[in-house]
Amino acid sequence: MNVTKFVTNTKKRKKVSPKIRLYLIDKNKHYFITDGTIKNGFNSKLTISRNRDSVLSAFSKMAFLFDEIIRLRIVRYSNESDGSELLYLLNLVPINRKIRTFLDWKVFGPEFTREMSRLFEVRNDTVHCISINEVSYNPKSKISLSTMSGFKKFSSDFQKAWNELLEIYVNEQEKLDFEKISID
Repeated sequence: MNVTKFVTNTKKRKKVSPKIRLYLIDKNKHYFITDGTIKNGFNSKLTISRNRDSVLSAFSKMAFLFDEIIRLRIVRYSNESDGSELLYLLNLVPINRKIRTFLDWKVFGPEFTREMSRLFEVRNDTVHCISINEVSYNPKSKISLSTMSGFKKFSSDFQKAWNELLEIYVNEQEKLDFEKISID
């Protein structure tokens, strides 16, 4: 069974097993199964405005997918205490360590790891500033997000990384046995 069929069958059911906690991507639709329900997830298309909140929100979505990739690899779709305990631990792990872990696990290639590290430097700087105008991005040479061209470059690189991360996530989710999940 593929993800499309699984989502269709899950939507038809009146009750979903509370044992399942799973974020799914089916084409450009995202779903979150938790607490016995299936809800819509994020939009595949991410728009970033030139303000602090928008930038941080985009990074939060990316960080969420990082944690979900780790969950898929370790506890699969479990909504038992092991999944909750893992989420607790993941909140304690700095994002740069997660990025490095993905490289070690060969989930990310070296170039994508560098891109993610450079992007998340912007996130770290944004957390500690009042305005996005105080933040620089360093893809090859330092550029300021206060300029239209600087923000456009950052936004474009972020979009490319987001799309690649979605592909990586789909590859990880395809390792799940949807027949088995359907029975649970």
